[in-house]
Amino acid sequence: MTALALLLAIYAVKPSPFCVLDEMDAPLDESNTVRFVQIIERFVEKSQFLVITHNKRTMSAADLLYGVTAPEPGCSRMMSVKLTRDEETPLFAQAGT
Repeated sequence: MTALALLLAIYAVKPSPFCVLDEMDAPLDESNTVRFVQIIERFVEKSQFLVITHNKRTMSAADLLYGVTAPEPGCSRMMSVKLTRDEETPLFAQAGT
């Protein structure tokens, strides 16, 4: 958690146009994952993010998902899904509700 906080603090001071995060949310519990996604959403105004994750909450915040699926054993297929969100519906409820 400390390393993630330091990384995001540095990024807040000097953002780049593109950022890749690989499984940064893996060690986080559910409430901290929500906080992580909310922070990333603030940075999205200045940068593009490529987040590699298996976390459903993090994926639900994405605009576009890329993945690999195996419809048959020994056969993999690339897939992409563009996500849209109703503007009136908040992404996450406040923590504790």
